[in-house]
Amino acid sequence: MKLSKKLMLSLVAAGVASSVSAADITLTLGHVDPQEWTNSKKGAATEVFKNLVEAESGGRIEVNVYPAGQLGGETDLVQSAQEGMISMTMVSGAFAKVCKEAAVLEIPYLFPSAPVAWEVLDGEFGQALSQHCLEQTGLRTLAYGETGFRNFTNSKRPVAEPADLDGLKIRVMTLPLYVEMVKAMGAEPTPIAWPEVPSALTTGVVDGQENPVSVINSNKFYEFQKYLTLDGHVYGTDFLLINDDLYTSLSDADRAIIDRAAKVAGTMGRAIQQFKSAEGLKSLAENGMEITTPTAEQLAKFQQAAQPAVLEWLRGEVDGEWIDRVQASVKVAANK
Repeated sequence: MKLSKKLMLSLVAAGVASSVSAADITLTLGHVDPQEWTNSKKGAATEVFKNLVEAESGGRIEVNVYPAGQLGGETDLVQSAQEGMISMTMVSGAFAKVCKEAAVLEIPYLFPSAPVAWEVLDGEFGQALSQHCLEQTGLRTLAYGETGFRNFTNSKRPVAEPADLDGLKIRVMTLPLYVEMVKAMGAEPTPIAWPEVPSALTTGVVDGQENPVSVINSNKFYEFQKYLTLDGHVYGTDFLLINDDLYTSLSDADRAIIDRAAKVAGTMGRAIQQFKSAEGLKSLAENGMEITTPTAEQLAKFQQAAQPAVLEWLRGEVDGEWIDRVQASVKVAANK
């Protein structure tokens, strides 16, 4: 029998209460990725977090991880963490729904590489964004992980520059930023919920989609998508979040344990994502996908087509200062 989200969370809360005798503190952490750490960035990050916290605290702090959407989708998890129904969560795009400024990290072609993104997120800008989102949401960002660079696939033709996307129907997430981005590049954005994507691709409702290489490979999109373009239009970020009322109720020593474990967890998530991307790229080629890597000049065309429309939309959603700050931070990091 499938349990409702409300009932599941009630059972989790009851479990937390009954385990007080076994541990001084019990943390509940939910995410939507698979549990197996070798195939899951969030699975790897949260497993490392759990093991480090429990070991360093000598068992005083217990971390119960609920993977694979057991406690709901990402939007549900964010809300549950805000309300204190769960202690922690690790999410990606859904965080921008409650802290709009986090969407600046998804400006198309913002980050030229993953190391530049890490430099920005772990530096002054990432700290400022974390503090701002804490004030807006009551959720503290303990660490930034990675969901990877998103790339286009399609079943019709190779895509090396924006003109090649003209007229293609591309599935996008149900987020305005992605609709504006794809529309600006000449394709027809089609928002479709994730569970419906395989069917939409196989039946021709859409010609293509966009996702990180690891997702494209793990979902075997090569079975109905012939062409992959490594344009890396958006760098996806994971946010490891904790309810701040809970966090501030802990002792300095326990907060230090959680902080240290979170930093390692974020790094672990990034490492697994990088590994799965490299492994996935090899697998996609072996399974017959034709892979196009745009030149620097072609990438500049993608950026010139996509950025202005997205920035115009984004400036209507958030204070433009956040856009200016992240762009300036990227420039400094890229020149180091």
